[in-house]
Amino acid sequence: MKITDKIKKANLIGRGGAGFPTAIKWESVYKAKGVDKCVIINAAEGEPGVKKDGYILANYSAEVLHGVSLAMKYLGAKKCYLYINPAYYQKYRLKILQAVKASGLAKRFEFFVKPHDSGYIGGEETAILNAISGLKIEPRLKPPYPTESGLWEAPTLIDNVETFYNVALVDKGKFKPERFYTINGPVKKPGVYLYPDNWTIEEVLTESGNYPLFPFFVQAGGDACGEVLNQKQLDRAAAGAASITVYDLKKQSPAKLLRYWIDFFAKNSCGQCTTCREGTYRLKELLEQKPMDWKVFSDLVDNLSETSFCALGSSLPVPVRSYFKNVLDNNFKK
Repeated sequence: MKITDKIKKANLIGRGGAGFPTAIKWESVYKAKGVDKCVIINAAEGEPGVKKDGYILANYSAEVLHGVSLAMKYLGAKKCYLYINPAYYQKYRLKILQAVKASGLAKRFEFFVKPHDSGYIGGEETAILNAISGLKIEPRLKPPYPTESGLWEAPTLIDNVETFYNVALVDKGKFKPERFYTINGPVKKPGVYLYPDNWTIEEVLTESGNYPLFPFFVQAGGDACGEVLNQKQLDRAAAGAASITVYDLKKQSPAKLLRYWIDFFAKNSCGQCTTCREGTYRLKELLEQKPMDWKVFSDLVDNLSETSFCALGSSLPVPVRSYFKNVLDNNFKK
């Protein structure tokens, strides 16, 4: 049975956050015209609050590289790159190199350390292509997609660390519908946990011993782009990269949290589109005004959602809007 048939049977989806079916992506690269196809392992993990890829590299590098070798064999790829954030490179490169040698990929494997100044956007798949190619690190217009025209215009497979790990389990007949969850905040046992992928947020917090005894709310899917939910909304699965950050309802300052989100997006904008570059800067200015013009603030948030070039700018409204609606009851006071 072909590896893509095994992946289809397992209903495996990507674990980078988008949830795209893995087999379809692999087949797209396979069918694409072009030579010198390549594979990129995305270990940028720049979303605050998400630590699962680092955990996997520290504990399961061999499985990740096995998944990569399967992809390269299937695609006939001659080269693979591990696009890795600097902290993970410093911590785990020796373990990864051992796994690379054991996998037989040593002559076709290359580290590419994510530039320090590339920001969050440096983990977006087309920005990764630009980084490795020596171009300005910013998203490309799609289509064409990397599966059609990626690194140096060759069809390119870009998958997350956890995705390759899961492919290895599928190949060995050990795959279970599970995923890694990162739990953060003022809880008893923060860290990375492996549980069924259909568990609710409440189940994950309870089973891990991290369900708070105080009034709280959570941000699920990442501390920058994740949705904010109140205690009555925890009967759903954690979306995106499956991080769950707990906030103390009584102690968390709304103004500080809004500043954190807006500062993050402002600092990490690549500057390519006016909406994101100027919009986030203007939101920062509005937060400091007394009284603040909430009509202008709301209009700017909507504008980011509707007109940003890439997912960075259009993601900012997710935490802001859900925080207002689900926690503040649309009644924010500075």
